[in-house]
Amino acid sequence: QVQLVESGGGLVQAGGSLRLSCAASGSIRSIDVMDWGWYRQAPGKQRELVALIKETGTTNYADSVKGRFAISGDNAKNAVYLQMNNLKPEDTAVYYCALGYSYWGQGTQVTVSS
Repeated sequence: QVQLVESGGGLVQAGGSLRLSCAASGSIRSIDVMDWGWYRQAPGKQRELVALIKETGTTNYADSVKGRFAISGDNAKNAVYLQMNNLKPEDTAVYYCALGYSYWGQGTQVTVSS
């Protein structure tokens, strides 16, 4: 079993910043593909990929967050981070981290006020 725990969400004004963290524990060595992802789901919408960092270090971003969000990982700590700058009200959602496309955190709420 692998457990993921996110932290760092909260309420921020438009234009502000937040940094999300996600730490993994448990049987991490059992995971074949150590790709990390941040996803989000707004009310009434489908969950969408926000940012991805592959075990090779390659990153991908949704067009809506390019230039504002940055994903990074710390292999020694089995953790991934999402730095979110210049936040907009449309970034409001529950943010989830994922590992290996199979394991998910419980989500952390991000609310951006206008």
